[in-house]
Amino acid sequence: MSSTEVVGKVDPRNKLNELSNRDWMMQTKSVWFSRPPQRDALKAQHPATFAESDIVRLIEFFTKPNQTVLDPFVGSGSTLVACAQSGRHGVGIELIEQWAQTSQQRVEAEPNPSSVRLEVLQGDARQRLEEIDDESFDFIVTSPPYWSILRKDWDHKVKAERTSKGLQTRYSDQDDDLGNLESYDEFLEELGVVFKQCRRVLRNRRYMCIVVSDFRHGSRFIMYHSDISRLMETVGFTIEGITVLVQDSKNLYPYGLPYAFVSNIHHQYILTFRKREP
Repeated sequence: MSSTEVVGKVDPRNKLNELSNRDWMMQTKSVWFSRPPQRDALKAQHPATFAESDIVRLIEFFTKPNQTVLDPFVGSGSTLVACAQSGRHGVGIELIEQWAQTSQQRVEAEPNPSSVRLEVLQGDARQRLEEIDDESFDFIVTSPPYWSILRKDWDHKVKAERTSKGLQTRYSDQDDDLGNLESYDEFLEELGVVFKQCRRVLRNRRYMCIVVSDFRHGSRFIMYHSDISRLMETVGFTIEGITVLVQDSKNLYPYGLPYAFVSNIHHQYILTFRKREP
């Protein structure tokens, strides 16, 4: 059975998705166990990716077939691959030319119905979103940049999983890359510019999901999911819930051993927001 097939009858009052009442309820569990990610050489080049199978679950809950999905930080193109697999149109924006090309290559390699439109827009989301009409999208899903976390070449995980394999450890060295901003407050401010535009291009009362992890910066533990939640509310979204995405298959690293407690973060948060009435 394909991921888009539904077991059970769809309630005729259901204007959001094609799920039966039972399947709808199962997807509202506040804890999900992450499904195995797809592995391919192109995707592996990018330093921060998520599993297409998890994004398919979100797309199939928050849209119906042939509706349109946006990812303003599309990276290696996982959201567009998920759109192809679930029969939804998709638009992804990517600042870095290398990753935009990677995304395009992955989209072209994905078998999908000819009726599905998948588009990669290369450029700064702060500018490219201004070119898009109001209320153009039915759903937005993304994993935004992690500030300067990917610049830590000394990290145990970076050394074991990327440096040793000759893979890139950061998005880019470009000045307009939000991940290269020195100030965390400035980073959040510029991220808010993108989120405000996302609200404008999202259809009324529709949803936006943000997939994030908390992280450390030196000795400071940053509750990134909490900061993003506050930021989204300031630009006109309401938070509707948080899903914990458990990543049981991740490796353990000896952070802090044997001197201090440092958490191995083996989960992400799926933050679900809704476009608030003006």
